[in-house]
Amino acid sequence: MKNSIYTFFLLVMIGFGSFVNAQKITDGQSIDVNGMNVTFNILNKETIQAGGKSYDRYKVSASVKNTSDKSYNIRLSSYPQIASNIGLVELDCINATGAKLTSKKIELKMKAQIINVTYSAYDKSGKFVNNIIPITGSYYFDAGDTINDDAIFIVPQGEKPDVSVRSLR
Repeated sequence: MKNSIYTFFLLVMIGFGSFVNAQKITDGQSIDVNGMNVTFNILNKETIQAGGKSYDRYKVSASVKNTSDKSYNIRLSSYPQIASNIGLVELDCINATGAKLTSKKIELKMKAQIINVTYSAYDKSGKFVNNIIPITGSYYFDAGDTINDDAIFIVPQGEKPDVSVRSLR
Protein backbone atom coordinates (compact mmCIF):
# COMPACT_ATOMS: atom_id res chain seq x y z
CA MET A 1 0.00 0.00 0.00
CA LYS A 2 2.85 2.38 0.82
CA ASN A 3 4.45 1.74 -2.58
CA SER A 4 1.25 2.58 -4.42
CA ILE A 5 0.88 5.84 -2.45
CA TYR A 6 4.48 6.79 -3.22
CA THR A 7 3.96 5.90 -6.89
CA PHE A 8 0.80 8.03 -6.99
CA PHE A 9 2.59 11.05 -5.53
CA LEU A 10 5.52 10.54 -7.90
CA LEU A 11 3.17 10.56 -10.90
CA VAL A 12 1.37 13.64 -9.59
CA MET A 13 4.69 15.47 -9.16
CA ILE A 14 5.84 14.51 -12.67
CA GLY A 15 2.54 15.77 -14.10
CA PHE A 16 2.79 18.97 -12.07
CA GLY A 17 6.35 19.46 -13.34
CA SER A 18 5.09 19.38 -16.93
CA PHE A 19 2.30 21.84 -16.07
CA VAL A 20 4.72 24.25 -14.38
CA ASN A 21 6.82 24.47 -17.57
CA ALA A 22 3.79 25.68 -19.56
CA GLN A 23 3.32 29.40 -20.16
CA LYS A 24 0.03 31.17 -20.88
CA ILE A 25 -0.32 32.90 -24.25
CA THR A 26 -3.15 35.12 -25.54
CA ASP A 27 -4.29 36.41 -28.92
CA GLY A 28 -1.55 38.36 -30.73
CA GLN A 29 1.05 37.61 -28.09
CA SER A 30 4.57 36.29 -28.74
CA ILE A 31 6.65 34.58 -26.06
CA ASP A 32 10.15 33.13 -25.97
CA VAL A 33 10.42 29.42 -25.17
CA ASN A 34 13.98 28.01 -25.12
CA GLY A 35 15.23 30.28 -27.90
CA MET A 36 12.08 29.87 -30.01
CA ASN A 37 9.63 32.75 -30.50
CA VAL A 38 6.07 31.37 -30.33
CA THR A 39 3.15 33.48 -31.64
CA PHE A 40 -0.58 32.75 -31.25
CA ASN A 41 -3.36 34.51 -33.22
CA ILE A 42 -7.13 34.19 -33.43
CA LEU A 43 -8.11 34.45 -37.10
CA ASN A 44 -11.89 34.05 -36.96
CA LYS A 45 -14.73 33.56 -34.47
CA GLU A 46 -18.26 32.31 -35.01
CA THR A 47 -21.04 30.88 -32.85
CA ILE A 48 -22.26 27.34 -33.58
CA GLN A 49 -24.82 24.90 -32.18
CA ALA A 50 -23.81 21.39 -31.12
CA GLY A 51 -25.98 19.01 -29.11
CA GLY A 52 -28.49 21.75 -28.33
CA LYS A 53 -25.85 24.04 -26.81
CA SER A 54 -24.15 27.14 -28.20
CA TYR A 55 -20.38 27.23 -28.55
CA ASP A 56 -17.82 29.65 -29.95
CA ARG A 57 -15.74 28.29 -32.82
CA TYR A 58 -12.31 29.88 -33.20
CA LYS A 59 -9.97 29.45 -36.14
CA VAL A 60 -6.48 30.01 -34.72
CA SER A 61 -2.93 30.01 -36.02
CA ALA A 62 0.36 29.43 -34.28
CA SER A 63 3.92 29.92 -35.42
CA VAL A 64 7.35 29.26 -34.02
CA LYS A 65 10.55 30.99 -35.15
CA ASN A 66 13.99 29.75 -34.20
CA THR A 67 15.62 32.90 -32.80
CA SER A 68 18.63 31.06 -31.39
CA ASP A 69 21.87 30.10 -33.13
CA LYS A 70 21.05 26.44 -32.52
CA SER A 71 19.71 24.19 -35.28
CA TYR A 72 17.64 21.11 -34.51
CA ASN A 73 18.27 18.01 -36.64
CA ILE A 74 17.13 14.40 -36.60
CA ARG A 75 18.90 12.26 -39.19
CA LEU A 76 17.22 9.01 -40.12
CA SER A 77 19.55 6.04 -40.45
CA SER A 78 17.36 3.60 -42.38
CA TYR A 79 14.12 3.53 -44.33
CA PRO A 80 11.44 3.20 -43.14
CA GLN A 81 12.27 4.68 -39.78
CA ILE A 82 9.58 6.33 -37.73
CA ALA A 83 10.60 9.47 -35.86
CA SER A 84 8.04 10.34 -33.21
CA ASN A 85 9.99 13.08 -31.43
CA ILE A 86 9.86 15.80 -34.11
CA GLY A 87 7.70 18.21 -32.09
CA LEU A 88 9.14 21.59 -31.09
CA VAL A 89 6.37 23.28 -29.08
CA GLU A 90 2.82 22.41 -28.11
CA LEU A 91 -0.02 24.90 -27.67
CA ASP A 92 -2.76 23.36 -25.54
CA CYS A 93 -6.25 24.93 -25.39
CA ILE A 94 -7.35 24.05 -21.86
CA ASN A 95 -11.03 24.93 -22.32
CA ALA A 96 -11.46 23.42 -25.82
CA THR A 97 -14.22 20.83 -25.95
CA GLY A 98 -12.98 18.84 -28.95
CA ALA A 99 -16.59 18.79 -30.23
CA LYS A 100 -17.22 18.00 -33.90
CA LEU A 101 -13.75 16.41 -34.20
CA THR A 102 -11.95 19.72 -33.65
CA SER A 103 -8.55 20.25 -32.05
CA LYS A 104 -7.63 20.69 -28.42
CA LYS A 105 -3.98 21.49 -29.16
CA ILE A 106 -1.51 22.46 -31.87
CA GLU A 107 1.87 20.75 -32.08
CA LEU A 108 4.43 22.58 -34.18
CA LYS A 109 6.88 20.07 -35.68
CA MET A 110 10.20 20.17 -37.49
CA LYS A 111 10.32 20.34 -41.28
CA ALA A 112 10.91 17.15 -43.25
CA GLN A 113 13.80 16.98 -45.70
CA ILE A 114 12.60 15.00 -48.71
CA ILE A 115 15.17 13.21 -50.86
CA ASN A 116 14.35 11.85 -54.32
CA VAL A 117 15.84 8.38 -54.68
CA THR A 118 16.26 6.79 -58.11
CA TYR A 119 15.90 3.03 -58.36
CA SER A 120 15.85 0.62 -61.29
CA ALA A 121 13.24 -2.09 -61.80
CA TYR A 122 11.32 -3.94 -64.45
CA ASP A 123 7.85 -2.59 -65.28
CA LYS A 124 4.78 -4.71 -66.12
CA SER A 125 5.83 -5.06 -69.74
CA GLY A 126 9.26 -6.42 -68.76
CA LYS A 127 11.12 -3.25 -69.70
CA PHE A 128 13.97 -2.07 -67.42
CA VAL A 129 13.10 1.47 -66.20
CA ASN A 130 14.36 4.00 -63.68
CA ASN A 131 11.85 5.28 -61.13
CA ILE A 132 12.03 8.04 -58.54
CA ILE A 133 10.56 7.71 -55.06
CA PRO A 134 10.58 10.55 -52.50
CA ILE A 135 11.67 9.55 -48.99
CA THR A 136 12.17 11.49 -45.77
CA GLY A 137 15.88 11.73 -45.03
CA SER A 138 15.78 13.90 -41.93
CA TYR A 139 13.87 16.47 -39.95
CA TYR A 140 15.28 19.94 -39.29
CA PHE A 141 14.60 23.37 -37.79
CA ASP A 142 17.41 25.76 -38.67
CA ALA A 143 18.22 29.12 -37.09
CA GLY A 144 15.85 31.74 -38.49
CA ASP A 145 13.29 29.20 -39.77
CA THR A 146 9.56 29.67 -39.09
CA ILE A 147 6.90 26.96 -38.88
CA ASN A 148 3.15 27.73 -38.98
CA ASP A 149 0.00 25.71 -38.36
CA ASP A 150 -3.75 26.36 -38.04
CA ALA A 151 -6.46 24.70 -35.96
CA ILE A 152 -10.09 24.99 -34.97
CA PHE A 153 -10.90 25.29 -31.25
CA ILE A 154 -14.49 25.02 -29.98
CA VAL A 155 -14.96 26.52 -26.52
CA PRO A 156 -18.04 27.20 -24.37
CA GLN A 157 -19.94 30.28 -25.54
CA GLY A 158 -18.64 33.52 -24.08
CA GLU A 159 -15.16 32.15 -23.38
CA LYS A 160 -11.96 32.84 -25.27
CA PRO A 161 -9.43 30.06 -25.88
CA ASP A 162 -7.31 29.51 -22.75
CA VAL A 163 -4.01 28.51 -24.34
CA SER A 164 -0.73 27.44 -22.76
CA VAL A 165 2.59 26.78 -24.50
CA ARG A 166 5.26 24.29 -23.55
CA SER A 167 8.51 23.29 -25.18
CA LEU A 168 8.93 19.72 -26.41
CA ARG A 169 12.71 20.17 -26.80
